[in-house]
Formats: sequence, C-alpha cells, structure tokens
Amino acid sequence: MPLSERRITPDDLLPDAEFAKRRKSWRAELIAMKRLRRIELGPYCTFYFESYDTMLFQVQEMLLIEKGGAAQVPDELAAYNPLIPAGSELVATVMFEIDDPVRREAVLARLGGAEECFFLQIGPDRVLGVPEGDIERTREDGKTSSVHFLRFPLEAAHIARFRDPATEILIGCSHDRYSHRAGLSPASRAELARDFA
Repeated sequence: MPLSERRITPDDLLPDAEFAKRRKSWRAELIAMKRLRRIELGPYCTFYFESYDTMLFQVQEMLLIEKGGAAQVPDELAAYNPLIPAGSELVATVMFEIDDPVRREAVLARLGGAEECFFLQIGPDRVLGVPEGDIERTREDGKTSSVHFLRFPLEAAHIARFRDPATEILIGCSHDRYSHRAGLSPASRAELARDFA
C-alpha cells in the first residue's frame, strides 16, 4: 500500500488479550525508533514525530486501557489516523512539558499563538507547521495548550533536500517568547525520511 494511503484499519488491530501478551516486547521494539523521532526544542518543548507504527501502538494501548471493545475502535481510528504521515509530509505531536503546575501555567500563558510559529528549516527553505484544526489551541485569555498537532507539508524539492546529507535540517519556533532552533541528527533524519513516499 502506498504511504499516502496507509491508515490503520480494524483488520490491523490485535485482540486485547493478544496485544497484552505482546505489549512489552512491542514497546521495546519501538523504543529505538521513538528515540530518533523525539527532538527537544528549547527548555520546555519536545517534538514527537509520528508514524504508522507509533499510532498503531497508541490505538492498541487505548483499546486495552479503556476496554471499549469494537464500539471504541471507530473513535480511536478517527483520532489517530490523521496523525499518520501521508507520504509527502511530516506529522508531529508537539508538547510543552513542564512538571511544576504553577510554572507550566505561567509559561503557557505567555505563549498564545505558538501553534502558528513552529517550522521545519530544510536548507534555505522554511516550511511552516499547519496546526490540526480540531480545536482552538490558544484560549481567549492568550494561554496556549500544552499539546499541539502539526503537519509539515513538503514539496518534492524539500524531500530531495531532506535526504541530502549536505543539507542542514532544523526544527524551530519563531514565537517572540519562545524563539528556539534544534538540528536533526543524521540518524533522526534517516528515520524521518522513512515517512516519505
């Protein structure tokens, strides 16, 4: 199946009992891949680049934990299938991770609109992240959410440059109060390039 059409279907899912038996080994298999897909940006922000594999595991986890059975499957697929890259994009869950609740409230209150400021820098080109339109991520009082879902739509030239080891690749945020950039390691780049058709 082409990457542009790859989605989780009910046929891809294991019964809860079988998943429970495989869960530990499956999680262990994903650790190395997920480590390469996790990129820290500044002191509080982390990008988790999603894939078919990470979303399939997440759906299985939700079904096992919530015990909703077959009736729960459509909702989980509707929630997680949109986070699977479609062959010419990268998709990330972006989280502001601050353990202290008081500090978290203070930081998020200053970062309204941050969801519009994330970017992927591929050589000279900046590709802005497109926030998922499911809900408004910045409240009327200016406080942003601690979790954002972003798509980075890429043209063929971007993908070719992304695969070129001589091209510098960065992720970043241009928000006035959270201006940071981080480079992608060669191993992370190779892992993320698997998302391209």
